[in-house]
Amino acid sequence: MKARVTVTLKTGILDPQGKAIEGALKSLGVAGVASVRQGKVFDIELAGADKAKAEAALKEAADKLLANTVIENYRVEIV
Repeated sequence: MKARVTVTLKTGILDPQGKAIEGALKSLGVAGVASVRQGKVFDIELAGADKAKAEAALKEAADKLLANTVIENYRVEIV
């Protein structure tokens, strides 16, 4: 089974890397860029077929390791 955990900064948290990417895109001539927020994506392969247990385990992993829940949100998707 495959899963994806997407981690993004919470609204209101400053994103200097996103601002740098935004500036770089504008300097490359990419038109219409209003803002950029960066994040992380983890593609994880899991053994077993129990979707509920896999999702619970990944949420625990995100809470403890993959995301800093003080400043980041995460989303778990079983694909």
